Amino acid sequence: MSPRTPAEPATTRVSRLLTMVPWLVSRQGIALSEAAEGLGVSEQQLRDDLDLLFMCGYGPMTDELIDVSYEQGHVYIDNAETISRPLRLGVAEATTIIVGLRALEASGVGPSDAVRRALATLEQATGSLPGIDRVGVVAEGERDHEVLQSASSAVQQRRRVHLTYLVPSRDERTERDVDPMRVVALDGHWYLEGWCHLAQDTRLFRLDRVEAIELLDVDGTPPPQAVSRDLSQGAYSGAPDDRVVTLLLRPRARWVAEYYPTLSQEEVGEDLRVRLTARDDAWLARLVLGCGGHAVLEAPQPAVDAVRARALAALSGYPA
Repeated sequence: MSPRTPAEPATTRVSRLLTMVPWLVSRQGIALSEAAEGLGVSEQQLRDDLDLLFMCGYGPMTDELIDVSYEQGHVYIDNAETISRPLRLGVAEATTIIVGLRALEASGVGPSDAVRRALATLEQATGSLPGIDRVGVVAEGERDHEVLQSASSAVQQRRRVHLTYLVPSRDERTERDVDPMRVVALDGHWYLEGWCHLAQDTRLFRLDRVEAIELLDVDGTPPPQAVSRDLSQGAYSGAPDDRVVTLLLRPRARWVAEYYPTLSQEEVGEDLRVRLTARDDAWLARLVLGCGGHAVLEAPQPAVDAVRARALAALSGYPA
């Protein structure tokens, strides 16, 4: 038995129908085959969509429904005046797209010609919207902008880079060579993802923590084992095999729940109990001990024992 074709999401079909109606209304009598090709669907899918349109309208009465005919191989649509005009962007939608394009243009990450053409077309189409001419993007600091441009050039040219990178969790600077894979904007920051030769793994580097970047005359093609991370849950989502731990955060440690993605949060008086993933005991110990008693590790017990052992080891270095 052949596998069943997955059902099409309702939102996808509604979006296609809303686009289809004004397109067909402006092409009355178009051949069914030509319409299917123009809309990028099969003839059978077009027939199914037209049958569905026959039951749509602005009310339940017969004279309020869209009138569709295609029996002679040509498509005619009537009584569709209410949705016969193409969809238009609102102020909020247009502003969001323009800001994104201007930020992309300023960053130098995207293909500049394509970005400028898209921006010019959109600005021309939305020129009548109130306030759209006041939309602007504030440029980043000169050093951050230079780092971003260098990282983008390294990705495009497939050149290895040498980074001087600040690791805040350990309060240390590291020197490392990286084969760049992509530059991404996430949670308000720019990141360089690449194969780190120091860690021998894929790593994500926040560009405002890069103190120096040098493009090397070395091929920067990542090795076959380099795999891009799934960033849909944010920059600091854990790996599938990371340990899940429970922390009780005092008010002065609530920043942890804002800085790292959590699996759950529970208010406990003035405190906050969170569950999150920890990549290893060393990272967890640095986090808990770095909070200076304002974060309590509650579970699991092996993790509690490991952090306690590290705390006792640290205390042993001080005179009694």
